Amino acid sequence: MFSTRPADKAIGLLAFNNALATSISLPMELFNAVNHQFMHQRQGPVATLQVIALDPPPISMSGALTVHTDIMLDGNPDTLPQLDILVIPSRWRHPLRGGAMRPQVKEWLRALDQSGCEICAVGNGSYFLAEAGLLDHRAATTHWHYFDDFQRRYPSIKLKRDHLITQADNLFCTGSVNSAADLIIHLIDRHWGAIVAQGATRQFSPESRRPFSRHAYRSDQQDLHSDEVIALAQSWMHRHIGDSISIADLAEKSGLSQRSFLRRFRQASGQTPLQYLQMLRLENARDLLQNSNLSLDDISQLCGYADTSYLCKLFRQRYTLTPGEYRRSVRRKLFAIDGTDS
Repeated sequence: MFSTRPADKAIGLLAFNNALATSISLPMELFNAVNHQFMHQRQGPVATLQVIALDPPPISMSGALTVHTDIMLDGNPDTLPQLDILVIPSRWRHPLRGGAMRPQVKEWLRALDQSGCEICAVGNGSYFLAEAGLLDHRAATTHWHYFDDFQRRYPSIKLKRDHLITQADNLFCTGSVNSAADLIIHLIDRHWGAIVAQGATRQFSPESRRPFSRHAYRSDQQDLHSDEVIALAQSWMHRHIGDSISIADLAEKSGLSQRSFLRRFRQASGQTPLQYLQMLRLENARDLLQNSNLSLDDISQLCGYADTSYLCKLFRQRYTLTPGEYRRSVRRKLFAIDGTDS
């Protein structure tokens, strides 16, 4: 399945008293699902997970669950872990009810941010990033119950009440555990590829999967690049996903020659226009398979594919399942009926 072994990633999961157990356990299981796929191919784990204790152990999480931790965050710079990804769980009740955040925690979070670590705050875990000053003048979200309190405490933060996921460079906030799962799948896709991400998705509730690229608020809204001309072309592609789109037309709308348009598009997005368009269309096809009763022929037409067999070929290449297999796997979970007599 995997031709080359990707780079290993050091992943930290912060643990503290009264943390919402699912907000740490679900990301952990998703990352472990990545390791299982590579271990199945006898390549060994690619994600090293550490549970980092913020409070002295034992850590008592929500539901009176106790979590085993690997390291204590004690403020000694020589012992603080260096991470590629950090997950900050949500706290049951108010995130600051245990008192002000310790200065060494703020310093550690700022150091991680400076190093390029992707920090993912689940629910009201966004308060940790806010207290560290990392979200000033940047987009963020939090659990809906804390919107007003969050905005009062941190007026300089651009609170996005209508988005369950926000991204500001390498800082991510989610409004719920389910949206955190969508975010983790997005990171898995980015670091280990679509096939690995789809494998993790199939293992954990594919019916609740909402594509990050279509539901997240990103601070630049330009697919992580600053080329405004290409960003406008991408926006046009989003709005006309079912239409016939040619490179010549896109280049003309952008005021560029085809050669310049292709060069700038690849430079900005890391993809060709065709690859980007196919990604959009396949994500749309997956949404329609999951959430509608439309026939495959109708879905093909809505996604801009005149040839249904071509859609099937591309869908299988990206998601390792045919459209029919994907729909059956999702619908079986969505509409399973208990046939036993009560």
